[in-house]
Amino acid sequence: MSMIDTTKAVAFALSLGLVAGAAVAQDTTQPAPTETPAAEAPATTPAAPAETPAAAQPADGPGSVYLKGTEGDWEMRCIRVEAGQTEPCQMYQLLKDDKGNSVAEISVFPLATGQKAVTGATVSVPLETLLTENLVIQVDSGKPRIYPYTWCDRQSCVARVGFTAEDLAALKGGNKATMTIVPVIAPDQKVNLSISLKGFTKSYDSMPVPAAQ
Repeated sequence: MSMIDTTKAVAFALSLGLVAGAAVAQDTTQPAPTETPAAEAPATTPAAPAETPAAAQPADGPGSVYLKGTEGDWEMRCIRVEAGQTEPCQMYQLLKDDKGNSVAEISVFPLATGQKAVTGATVSVPLETLLTENLVIQVDSGKPRIYPYTWCDRQSCVARVGFTAEDLAALKGGNKATMTIVPVIAPDQKVNLSISLKGFTKSYDSMPVPAAQ
């Protein structure tokens, strides 16, 4: 099953300014129709000129993504920066079904203060996902939160999610979150994926909050 490249996911999400304007959960248990304006789709980035070889940038230099460590079931992935600057980081978890197949990915990171959403997340799901059913995330037995998908590329479909302070508190205090997607080939069925919250609070609190712009 095709999945988005994880390094690409981290670097791309961070390049979007930590998901500024990410969708905030709808307070309803029924999915709402997805309406994603074309303007929200990411602009196509031109390929680098042939005379600028990739080798010009060291593999471990500024701009490179590396695994800083793990906490519980979360990996901490950061981008190297120039000396004296603060590294932007994201918490990452690969989500598998009950048969052990890799199905989806989620990256979580703090947002700048002053917004309704205090935390951002990038979720990647298979192309064979029914987008009109939206993405649903539920923490323990709490109220399900519904998020629209933002775009699809050749490998996956992506939802840019914004968590409120209430949502973040639930994640920090919860035992397990469940993410639900609906496959195109079986629209009457739901695929429930567990998001482990083991290590969530400690990992999240170790990330610096970006300054307001």
